[in-house]
Amino acid sequence: MTDASAVGGLYAITDTDGHRGNALMSVVREVLEGGAAVLQYRDKSSDHGRRRQEAAALLALCRQYGALFVVNDDVELAAAIDAPAVHLGRDDDDPAQARVRLGSQVVIGVSCYGSLERADHQAAAGADYLAFGSVFPSPTKPEAVPVPLATLTAAAERYRQPVVAIGGITPDNAGLVVTAGVDAVAVISGVFAAPDPRLAAARIAGLFHSGTPGGA
Repeated sequence: MTDASAVGGLYAITDTDGHRGNALMSVVREVLEGGAAVLQYRDKSSDHGRRRQEAAALLALCRQYGALFVVNDDVELAAAIDAPAVHLGRDDDDPAQARVRLGSQVVIGVSCYGSLERADHQAAAGADYLAFGSVFPSPTKPEAVPVPLATLTAAAERYRQPVVAIGGITPDNAGLVVTAGVDAVAVISGVFAAPDPRLAAARIAGLFHSGTPGGA
């Protein structure tokens, strides 16, 4: 059986448009030092060689910091580097198919957008955690439909699986999301585009320990 208990707190998602190679490794280290508990490698390019090299290097770095490493949207890449987790979107394999390919120990997360119905289906299919968003307007996915905080609260009460919020979350608004009851907040530009990624990560990660909205 999988253990999704590591899915909690700050869930950082790489910005490979802004950082690649050594720059990516450097900024990810800062974010991990700031307290990220989960790191997702998200790269939509077709450069398979570079993606595999970066993913393997980030997996090793996450092991150093005790963070869960997640591969976004690519079951085969996850299998190739023996990643402990994969995240699936609307157009990817369903959790049951991914489970066959990756085995029983891999953590499988899914995007549910704003749909509890989709989350019901994905949970029944074996998803280990459920992601909802966009909570706020997102520079990464500007076309995303907003998800009310009330939906996050309903999801947190409804599912045994960890609930992750994503979309436009920053150190300044993350407190509202944490208060809604989610297990983790997924952040891209809110940490990777911050002037001080380590500090931004620490402000968000600290919300899960202090329970203080605002993270100042």
